Amino acid sequence: MTAHVIGLDVGTSGVRAAALTRDGAVVGTAATRFATEGLEPTTPASWWHAAQASLRRLARECDLSAVQALAIDGTSGTVVAVDASGDPVGPARMYSEPCGNADILARIAREAPPDSAALGSSSALARVLMMQDRPQVSRVLHQADWLLGRLTDRYDCSDENNALKTGYDPVARCWPDWVSRAGAHRHKLPDVYEPGAPVAPIGPAGLALGLPAALQVCAGTTDGCASFLATGAAAIGDAVTALGSTLVIKLLADKPISAPAYGIYSHRLGARWLVGGGSNTGGKVIETLFPRDRLADLTEQLRPEAPTGLHFYPLLAPGERFPINDPNLAPRLQPRPADEAAFFQAVLEGIAEVEALAYRRLHELGAPPLVSVRSVGGGADNAAWTKIRANMLKVPFAAAASQEACVGTARLVLERMVKA
Repeated sequence: MTAHVIGLDVGTSGVRAAALTRDGAVVGTAATRFATEGLEPTTPASWWHAAQASLRRLARECDLSAVQALAIDGTSGTVVAVDASGDPVGPARMYSEPCGNADILARIAREAPPDSAALGSSSALARVLMMQDRPQVSRVLHQADWLLGRLTDRYDCSDENNALKTGYDPVARCWPDWVSRAGAHRHKLPDVYEPGAPVAPIGPAGLALGLPAALQVCAGTTDGCASFLATGAAAIGDAVTALGSTLVIKLLADKPISAPAYGIYSHRLGARWLVGGGSNTGGKVIETLFPRDRLADLTEQLRPEAPTGLHFYPLLAPGERFPINDPNLAPRLQPRPADEAAFFQAVLEGIAEVEALAYRRLHELGAPPLVSVRSVGGGADNAAWTKIRANMLKVPFAAAASQEACVGTARLVLERMVKA
């Protein structure tokens, strides 16, 4: 089968690529891990090296000669300052690096509306303000924007999803005036496109990789949005629960919801919105409380039809973001059963109760009713835990079509091409 679109995912461990046919079938995948290649995951040179390697590997997996579009997703909030030629000026700042400049944070807090995703110490806008005045800086771009520039020679474009935490207003579809009042140089911010929209034809660097001259590079998205799209969730009320080191909830809605106090914000996907938040509970709690080599045996002893009734709130330390906003919320892991299997079940039930409360909270804040849930992450394959969660949520659980963000990014482009 002939590949029609390509999705590239730049994650924390490497770069993955997927090629899809016109009807959405995956015909090839490729991956390049930073660690395997001896690459530092925080440098733009590593991102580009891994992206090229993944595209070359993908070309060995399937025929790319008829590919018409390509898009890239990156870690939300990672930014890099570039000169007029697109070369990085100084180090990039990763999504996980907090801003330690109290004056910058105060300026943003003074000017930004209370529902802005640019607020807080992890603000991408704060990183822009820290980097924009380096000598020779022409633009400050997001991770996916910069890679788009490498493939097209355009270093002035972004998308509505990556620009959200930099202060972009996805409702008005513009950079708001308050961003300039907070100190941002508007001419150094990228022009913003709708995710999946064509931006530019492939440039010399892309042609050198063997990509076809007719290929259009399209605006991308964040890794979180791409992971949601990969599952196949597409109807209002469809949701995805990520059971990774933390618990992350995303639900497709017909209107945006912003509640920064809970870490809730909304990414725009055409006429729809992806709303959600993240809890501090999740897989890290399980890994801390139970030896990894005991998990299979403990899972076999789970009894979803017989709840423990202990109603734990599993946390590693005091403090929670969502669905309860309380920096002092204490972990609730008592009374601890003497039987290890019962304790394990109570912890999984507790995480499931947090998940159920999270969906109720989104509905209280205006999200549509929950219709279905797809699960991704390390805990998604635990059938007994899924039964416990299904008993609480009381909605159908659907299988995720894919857990690869690169597949979701390719589907984003494909969906737009089909509608065009």
